[in-house]
Amino acid sequence: MTITPQPGILDIALYQGGAASVEGVADVVKLSSNENPFGPSPRASDAFRQSAGELHVYPSTQHERLREAIGEVHGVDPERVICGVGSDEIISFLCYAYAGPGDEVLHTEHGFGMYKISALAAGATPVSVKENERVTDVDALLAGVTERTKLVFIANPNNPTGTMIPEAEVARLADGLPAGCLLVLDGAYAEYVDGFDAGLSVMEGRKNVFMTRTFSKIYGLGGLRIGWGYGPQAIVDTLNRIRGPFNLSGPALKAAHAAVRDTGYTERCRRENAKWREWLAAQLAKVGVPSDPSECNFILARFGSEDEARACDAALKAKGLIVRMVGGYNLPECLRITIGSEQACRRVAAVIAEFKGQG
Repeated sequence: MTITPQPGILDIALYQGGAASVEGVADVVKLSSNENPFGPSPRASDAFRQSAGELHVYPSTQHERLREAIGEVHGVDPERVICGVGSDEIISFLCYAYAGPGDEVLHTEHGFGMYKISALAAGATPVSVKENERVTDVDALLAGVTERTKLVFIANPNNPTGTMIPEAEVARLADGLPAGCLLVLDGAYAEYVDGFDAGLSVMEGRKNVFMTRTFSKIYGLGGLRIGWGYGPQAIVDTLNRIRGPFNLSGPALKAAHAAVRDTGYTERCRRENAKWREWLAAQLAKVGVPSDPSECNFILARFGSEDEARACDAALKAKGLIVRMVGGYNLPECLRITIGSEQACRRVAAVIAEFKGQG
């Protein structure tokens, strides 16, 4: 008898992370993984270093201090917060708990790859729904719902497009779903949108909406893998039943606690990102490389063809600038470019201008 994995597992393509090096090039800038160029808050770094003497101690199983800090900063009930190893783990928990063989999980055609991966891992069927010019289409999602649909994932704003839909559209989607179907709002990039509550106003008063968030982006803690989710108490209690008791390390919990409370640092990162995002988008538009208005810490640069995008990617790599080809997100003619430091943005603009013959 052959040892075989569960159905769906072998349909998962191995994840390819953003490249971090270029052979033969020394001065490399990584702009392929949407990392914060400023790194974490100094307070978070200090908290991490100070925890070095406690590595022999098991971490908190309930994450009380971090959940309380999240509650105070984001205005949510800490009892309804669950913490995970990045928002990826929360997404997986949702699929394991609420989808399985015979069920469907909806996501948009250019949505985050973990929706499909987690659905397949749970034995469910992922269903891709068309977007409208790289923007989430609520009507298309509602039309894609069947009696088998258990979860609907949307990232708002979305990765890798950077686009977002207004609160009224999110509410319309939530209200249009059938009973027993959960809407999941992926807010990985929510902190980059000034004044945005990531859908909290839509969640209040509804029992079919859940939110995921991360410390990997604006908080600069991608290397520690910390995320959180928020939603109805019954759903949080369900997810905690399958969460490992020590899923987050002590150093990670302390760094995240310091990071979320350092709101001044977060605001500085938001302002700098917006400044250089708009500058870079404008510079590329001048040389014939458009992008949709982005609300994230990246822009999605569009080229005339996949061949042109690949050629530009090669030109950037030759100068030590690593961006992300996004053919895996059904956007082969595009490059996703993380907003780096001022110097990095200026280098990217110069190389692409030269590539387009306007350097």
